[in-house]
Amino acid sequence: MVVLLLFSVISWGIILYKFWTYRGIEKQSATFLEVFRKSTKFSEVQAVCPSLGSSPLVGMFQAGYAELTAQLRHAQPAAASPGVPAPRPTLKSITAVDRALLRASSIEVGKLEKRVTFLATTASITPFIGLFGTVWGIMTAFMNIGAQGSTDLAVVSGPIAEALIATALGLFAAIPAVYFYNHFTAKVKTYASEMDDFALEFLNISERNFT
Repeated sequence: MVVLLLFSVISWGIILYKFWTYRGIEKQSATFLEVFRKSTKFSEVQAVCPSLGSSPLVGMFQAGYAELTAQLRHAQPAAASPGVPAPRPTLKSITAVDRALLRASSIEVGKLEKRVTFLATTASITPFIGLFGTVWGIMTAFMNIGAQGSTDLAVVSGPIAEALIATALGLFAAIPAVYFYNHFTAKVKTYASEMDDFALEFLNISERNFT
């Protein structure tokens, strides 16, 4: 029973922590997208990134921006002749920018999923722990009944009822864990979809302005 209560307490701690974290992510992501779409330069977006660090979109943007900046720095055109406008720097590989965004997306999804798998573990094993406790309790109850030499209902019902508490605790720990694991998994899928959309938007802007 102590093990089941421990699983339940940890699960509820994760649930409350994830609710608080995801709420902050949603607010910061909305703010970041608003800044990103209103800005005319990536450097302006980079300036607000430190204040919105919880958003996974910020991590993706910084990875893409770093790759973009590295390529443009290496592709810096030679000085133009007087009176001739300098040629615009161009990207060497838009595919490399895409790979940087994809790698950052995987990292951010991993952060979003952190600790959520413990809920799946809780949902899977706590019913079995509870059932084991019940079986053990019933065995003990019957041994006690045998020792007393009585099968009276008053003698049997108390020990068996106590044994069934373990199953109830197992279900108490498992049911919320199942529900919130599915809830948070759906949330992560939504965030992953938003990151895919952002990556395409970032690539479109990069290709339009630097190729």
